[in-house]
Amino acid sequence: MSLLVDNPIVNSPLEEPSRYWAYEEGQPVLKEGRRPAGYYFKARARGPQMALLEEEFVPLEVVNAIRQRVKAWREQGYPGVTPITRQLLNHWNRPDRERKLFFCQREAAETLIWLVEAPPGEKQGIAIPRDNGLVRYACKMATGSGKTVVMGMVIAWQVLNKLANPQDRRFSDAVLLVCPNLTIKERLQVLLPWKPGNYCEKFDLVPRGFLERLQQGRFQITNWHLFQPRDDSRSRSVVQRGPEGDAAFCQRVLRELGNKQNILVINDEAHHAYRPAPLPEGLREQLSLEEIAEREEATVWVSGLDRIHAVRGINFCADFSATPFYIKGSGYEEGAPFPWIVSDFGLVDAIESGIVKIPRVPVDDNTGALIPAYFRLWEWINSRLPASERQTARRRAKPESVLREAEGALTTLASEWKKTFEAFQQASSPVPPVMIVVCDNTDLAKLVHEHIASGATGATGGVFEELKNQPGQEVTFRIDTKLLAEAESAIEGETKQEVAERLRKVVDTIGKTEWEGEGDPPGKNIRCVVSVGMLNEGWDAQNVTQILGLRAFTSQLLCEQVVGRGLRRMNYDDFSEPEYVDVYGVPFEVIPVKKKPTGRSEVQKVSTLVRALPERKHLEITFPRVEGYVFDVRSRIRLNLDQVPYLEVAPTQEPTEVVSKPAVGYRIGRPDRLGPGPEVVHDRNPFHREKRLQATVYEIAAELTRRLKEKREEWSARHVLFPQVLEAVWRYIEERVILTDPDTPLEEIALLRYKQRIIERLTEAIEPDTEAGEPPLLPVIERFRPIGSTSEVLFRTVRSCVGTVKSHISHVVLDAPGWEHSVAYQLERIPEVIAYARNDHLDFTIPYEWEGVRHEYRPDYLIRWRMPDGGEVKIILEVKGFTTEQDRQKETAARRWVRAVNHHGGFGKWAFYLCEEPRDIRRKIEEALKKQLELA
Repeated sequence: MSLLVDNPIVNSPLEEPSRYWAYEEGQPVLKEGRRPAGYYFKARARGPQMALLEEEFVPLEVVNAIRQRVKAWREQGYPGVTPITRQLLNHWNRPDRERKLFFCQREAAETLIWLVEAPPGEKQGIAIPRDNGLVRYACKMATGSGKTVVMGMVIAWQVLNKLANPQDRRFSDAVLLVCPNLTIKERLQVLLPWKPGNYCEKFDLVPRGFLERLQQGRFQITNWHLFQPRDDSRSRSVVQRGPEGDAAFCQRVLRELGNKQNILVINDEAHHAYRPAPLPEGLREQLSLEEIAEREEATVWVSGLDRIHAVRGINFCADFSATPFYIKGSGYEEGAPFPWIVSDFGLVDAIESGIVKIPRVPVDDNTGALIPAYFRLWEWINSRLPASERQTARRRAKPESVLREAEGALTTLASEWKKTFEAFQQASSPVPPVMIVVCDNTDLAKLVHEHIASGATGATGGVFEELKNQPGQEVTFRIDTKLLAEAESAIEGETKQEVAERLRKVVDTIGKTEWEGEGDPPGKNIRCVVSVGMLNEGWDAQNVTQILGLRAFTSQLLCEQVVGRGLRRMNYDDFSEPEYVDVYGVPFEVIPVKKKPTGRSEVQKVSTLVRALPERKHLEITFPRVEGYVFDVRSRIRLNLDQVPYLEVAPTQEPTEVVSKPAVGYRIGRPDRLGPGPEVVHDRNPFHREKRLQATVYEIAAELTRRLKEKREEWSARHVLFPQVLEAVWRYIEERVILTDPDTPLEEIALLRYKQRIIERLTEAIEPDTEAGEPPLLPVIERFRPIGSTSEVLFRTVRSCVGTVKSHISHVVLDAPGWEHSVAYQLERIPEVIAYARNDHLDFTIPYEWEGVRHEYRPDYLIRWRMPDGGEVKIILEVKGFTTEQDRQKETAARRWVRAVNHHGGFGKWAFYLCEEPRDIRRKIEEALKKQLELA
């Protein structure tokens, strides 16, 4: 059979899966039978960057056993069930139903019924552990597979049986639905059987005549925030009740259930409802604020259930989640499943049944690389960044650099979005397609949002006019997670910030044509969402067609959560017709890694903690982060084009074509072109058509002119410089830009990667034409990290170290113990030295170019030096001598850095000194400072 034309959908959503895709030794195989329930568990990581993970398949033995017994019980006609249950099961399975239920929905409901009603002999050997006395059954259902409908089925089964036989304690007519946020709470209103458009009517969940009886049950929908314990001991009230008792807690929390007992609890997005395990000593300090908050929320949620169970009694908890796994910070192994999972219909099963969109991921491109650049995008971006701009355990990647490296992926994916947008318009779709960009942090999200929302003619370049925000018309939307969290956690009766509420309503109504308010839903026309994290659970937009991940993904659990935001289908009439969501930067796969050796080395080196000491804050050294320079040009410029390096535009630098395919089955190893489903080729042709060459040249010339005349009071001179700069840009592009691939258009230089290189090279090359002597320089300071400091130093090392007295940093790390130790010793003794710091993990770098390549020079020491007049100079000290041409280039770059920063005037006085003889360092520095000050 041809693996390139096979449909990824191999099962009917209405029947039990009978086939599945598997990858054996990299080859796709269509296997008969049903995929065993299980999960991929991260065993260990390789390397400090946590980029590659070892994951192994672990079967869910209890789920697989229950699955087989439920199937046999189904085929026998459900022996042992009550008459009400039989009527419901027959109704759900009727072949003539107008709106048929998915098999996964029926199976999840059947599993819960089997656990309660099947004869005891049928359940022999099945042990579901209790959670501190609570009976909990978790149903794992992929996002978009219809778990809210299953909740309605479970509610109907429980309530109708209880009303028919009030003495049967297996059932309950009091239902408490608990969810994590206000968005889901509003969405779950469809489970109230008296509400217009409720799911019992919409999906025909009960036989005729049963709906009115179902309405006699008691229902309450709340978010877990209501479970927060109350204590008025510290209030100024005359009457102080103290900590809230369990009875008072239940009276407050279960207000809509009255005095009902034997309650059915349904936990939606139940992966938040777990009992955190005690953390080993010292581990809490390693958790992020988000992980600590998640742990505290889980504690509040499950503790509230404990109190309800103690006073009123909980029949059982039905938990629903696409990812019922423990997360980092829970106290359990990250990625381990909840032990009370009883049924499993995961994402891959939903894809192969046509229930959800199929993620389409890059499998090849024209870079020649083994793994497509846009598949593990974050790893690819970080590998291309200089060390000072790269993401580390203590520092985020520089946002501007991330955008520069990610722009090729962004514009390629946005080009696919534009094609989809045009198709939606031709089909007269009431809503546009939506592209999601998931960012690593708020600074990056802000920059990406500015870039996209500025449109194709924006100052930063932009992407497409269709994504440009206009006054009064916002189509590219950024989620402020702090405001959103504030709205989500608000409890009824408390005041919400209007801005936060507006934000939530926009997010909730993306892709919607109707809502409870007047006019169009506020999110109806949103076309692009830039977010931090993974958007909110319960966000069920159906018109997501592209997803770009600009963050690290350390597990397949994270991948599935992000991809889940784009899985809901647009069309539920023909499930055999696949729908796709294009995904870049979310490595949806399982990566095998060779295990690390377990043997220890014979010699154990002792590590030293090197850190900034709070008690030595007065010895802190700060420095500007300089990323480039500009000339303070007056009126005329000149350009020696022969000395400006060529610019090579090549697919090896940035792919111009990307082959994407459906991600089907659990693939072990790198993505490739083998497998089911058609290939599609993505390119940037729509972007090239919109970003005309002339417009790009004007943008480059405008930025160069701005750099040459950055001071506001001198803007009047820009109109004199711009025509000269424009001519220089055209000359460079015509004479020095080389296209290695004849099929690559010159418009490719519109990408930030190439635009910035042209700007940087011409900034270095353009000089004043009429000014005598050396022109003054100005530094370009980083936008998001303008100032560096010794206070940021914190690391461990096994290298040789010596303690300090005059340094903010506890130790000096010695790469060359002879020279560097001698210098440190002298700096401690010299009275003019106020403070000093070894430039190790300090991230002080000086940019320079060597043979057309950008490099970073890291001098050895920074010194605060007291002058005879009581003033202070900061000295950049290099210990070893320069011996090569590249070393001399470093010295030139350091002296250029000093001139530019001193000319700026906002960072104090600086000097550079090259130390060739540490024993005479004091006299040499004094002589050098005197000479530099005389020249100044």
